[in-house]
Amino acid sequence: MRKVNGKWMSALLLSSIVAIAGCGSNSASNGTSGSQAPDGGSASSATAATSSAASMDAGTQKLKKVVVRLKWINQAQFAGFYMAKEKGYYKDAGLDVDIRPGGSDFPSVQMVSSGSEDFGVTGADQILMSREKGAPVVALSVIYRSTPFVLFTLKSSGITSMKDLEGQKVGVKLGGNEELTYRAMVNKAGVKAKSISEMPVKFDLSPLLTGQVKAWPGYVINEVIAAQEQGEEVNVIYPSDYGINFYADTLFTTEKMIQKDPETVKGFVQATMKGWDYAINHPDEAAQVTVQFGDQLNLEHETKMMKASIPLLEADKGPLGQMEESQWSTLQDSLIDVGFLKKKQDLASAFTNEFIQP
Repeated sequence: MRKVNGKWMSALLLSSIVAIAGCGSNSASNGTSGSQAPDGGSASSATAATSSAASMDAGTQKLKKVVVRLKWINQAQFAGFYMAKEKGYYKDAGLDVDIRPGGSDFPSVQMVSSGSEDFGVTGADQILMSREKGAPVVALSVIYRSTPFVLFTLKSSGITSMKDLEGQKVGVKLGGNEELTYRAMVNKAGVKAKSISEMPVKFDLSPLLTGQVKAWPGYVINEVIAAQEQGEEVNVIYPSDYGINFYADTLFTTEKMIQKDPETVKGFVQATMKGWDYAINHPDEAAQVTVQFGDQLNLEHETKMMKASIPLLEADKGPLGQMEESQWSTLQDSLIDVGFLKKKQDLASAFTNEFIQP
């Protein structure tokens, strides 16, 4: 979970934490796994050497280096990865994992599909859209089973539903899951799109706080909290209120990686989900570990983010990480309805639950 002008610039600073992508190098080196073998010699020497080798712990093994590129900057949205590293789950799987922040400068799909990195996190919608463009990415587990995306308004506006947005100016983040979910909400609510005046926005909350727009597109685990931290009371309009429950953050790799090194894929996926399980059950500790991964992260904010994430991580109470074809099918239909996807993709090739369970 991750002043120049008083109240509004404080909000800008908080929301910009969500907007700035971290830096990382563009390549990953891969080591090889192995263990020491005893030297030749007498029977007694061989026995002693064997005993010595047996007593070695996993730390003496050469760990395989892999890279995971996050969807966004370091923050509690990715706490499970940090906990898997902190608790030694990756090491137990024989892996030395480099966790790199993502963002517009480091798009995870491009970084992974190019072969320069091994794993990534992106929206489930991006998996299908990228496959249509020829990127051979495959979803390995779903992290946020329900989308964190919401529309929210200032309580003083009196706007509490999609129908209330008719005749109002609404902030819209163009492209990706945010726009998809917003447009799906408009359709499901029976609202005429032309009745809403749309204003393209990014991450600075000032247009909402100053009244330039009446509704803001953001994450309930982040921007909503940022507005509340500024002392604002808000009304939240949830996609689920309109029957929309798209998968959000999804762990993925490439078809080539699965074919070439399935054991590494399995070890990474299972260690990661173990990290998420720990984070869900120890949210305060997860937030404390998260702030170690970013220079400007605020513990109180990251703790709120982690705790707000839990219902979305555990939505529908299915096994952690496991994906359902019906959910992917619904997502795909919505992508086609709004014109983000031209034709249906082979869902059996787009995701797999093979690596989740031990």
